Amino acid sequence: MIERRPRDQRGYFELDWLKSYHSFSFGDYYDPNHVQFSALRVINDDWIAPQGGFATHGHRNMEILTYVLQGELSHRDSEGNEARIKAGEFQLMSAGRGIFHSEYNHHEDAPVKLLQIWLHPNVEQTPPSYQQRAFPCQTGLQWIVTPSGEGETLTIKQDAQIARIELNPGEPFEWPLHPERHYYLHVVKGDGQINGHAVRFGDGIKLSHESNLTLIANQAFQVLLFDLPAIPR
Repeated sequence: MIERRPRDQRGYFELDWLKSYHSFSFGDYYDPNHVQFSALRVINDDWIAPQGGFATHGHRNMEILTYVLQGELSHRDSEGNEARIKAGEFQLMSAGRGIFHSEYNHHEDAPVKLLQIWLHPNVEQTPPSYQQRAFPCQTGLQWIVTPSGEGETLTIKQDAQIARIELNPGEPFEWPLHPERHYYLHVVKGDGQINGHAVRFGDGIKLSHESNLTLIANQAFQVLLFDLPAIPR
């Protein structure tokens, strides 16, 4: 089963300092057909204006991945972590039994573009934790998040993996899929085809009961691949 999630059908929320597109139900946006997919709960495509940001707020029992695409985001949390997340870097915060944090763009004139991604954990009430790493882009598939942290990936509390796929114009890519798992792909930049479906940046693709993944890049193409359990815990 293949289902395309067009970018222009996502939810949208705007403040004077924030523009946010929601691939799944979030805040005041609710779509019963797009509440979550397996353990994947949130993909928000955010633009934060200069001197704007999220004031201190709390999370509990959620794995929260932030991928900064442009600019620099300042992070501070109740566990004593303070960091700047630069373009190309990933931050994985395990909220566990509870954490408070803030995120700001302190730049005078440059916006921050980021993806905020939430997954349900398969174990709850754990101590909060924080990880951050830069993954220089490389052509092909590059694992970013795994349950074991193998290969210096970020470690997630879920039977899930997240990879970044980077392709040059005209470049094809194939990857075997397990038909008993779910897969979600979010197009970060460019346009191309995913299993024969034309896609562009901001689009998503849900895959279930499929045995193969095929991508073709029309232009410089970047996609996040989510490998998800069939029945999440």
